[in-house]
Amino acid sequence: MIVSNKQWIYTQRPSGQVNEEHYTLHIEKIDASLLQKEDVLVKAKYISVDPYMRIQQSALNTWEEPHPIGVVQGSGMTGEVIGSNSDILKVGDWVNCYTGWQQYAIVNEKEVRLLDPEMAPVSTSLGILGMPARVAYFGLKDAGKLKAGETVVVSGAAGAVGSVVVQIAKLKGCRVVGIAGTQEKMDFLKNTLGVDATINYKENRTQTLMTQALQNACPDGIDVYYDNVGGIITDAVFDVVNVGARVLICGQISQYNHGLDTPDMGPRFLHKVLYKRITIQGILSRDYNDRMLEMIEEMGPWVRDDKLIYKETIIEGFENLPKALSGLFEGKNIGKMIVKV
Repeated sequence: MIVSNKQWIYTQRPSGQVNEEHYTLHIEKIDASLLQKEDVLVKAKYISVDPYMRIQQSALNTWEEPHPIGVVQGSGMTGEVIGSNSDILKVGDWVNCYTGWQQYAIVNEKEVRLLDPEMAPVSTSLGILGMPARVAYFGLKDAGKLKAGETVVVSGAAGAVGSVVVQIAKLKGCRVVGIAGTQEKMDFLKNTLGVDATINYKENRTQTLMTQALQNACPDGIDVYYDNVGGIITDAVFDVVNVGARVLICGQISQYNHGLDTPDMGPRFLHKVLYKRITIQGILSRDYNDRMLEMIEEMGPWVRDDKLIYKETIIEGFENLPKALSGLFEGKNIGKMIVKV
């Protein structure tokens, strides 16, 4: 079997917002007869777009060297096995793997996660039961040291990671405040996910206004701040956190388009860290790659039993991958942004 494989090749490093001009569509042939022992041929059904992709496009080293030019854009994918030379995986199995923006891929059996379609739709392996959930779950559990009765504030609360964070915090008995940028997202957080209070950051664009909004929403202060956004929101948080607060840095999306290589300078808040003995920790999903089954053991039943609600923004069409990634930075998603091939 020979398949024609469309790929989006990353060809130009963006200086501002990423879009179609930074990619080139390429077509290659894949011969399934070339499968080595333990290899499978996977056909993509859902492909992920995530804010971290823009971090990797920085000209500077981040958690790794910059994403190389001239290769397939890296990303997670969920697809169906259509050819197999594996004793573990068979044709028809659904798997999750990291094969990038392409329609087909040959992958070793050790590099895929076998999915259970009866537990949840396979698309959830990219969101509520995938990478975003992993950093939400272990970020709160390990770095956040979450305790019942605490106040948790989440920026980017209606996104793929934030929407999981707020629900886990509620399930663990916390008061939760979600920050988002539209009334639709605030309604989703309040009415669907059950957060205790919401803040519209677009109505509180200065540090003074955001600080007041946080004080109103958090009369007992902030114990855990889960940061997906950075900028003014984070600057204001340090005026409201309690002694011993934990600040978890998962993302800084407000800085990605123009501030990765030359970041804006913020207020000198380290004296506040001293006064209140705050712990600040960066968290990456990849730090918990080998604990995926641990997360699924607890969160899988939550999803199956509708204790965790998830929202997916699904864009139809492989050709729309660059546009979907760009849309993340314009707030066009609620929950996980996915492209259906």
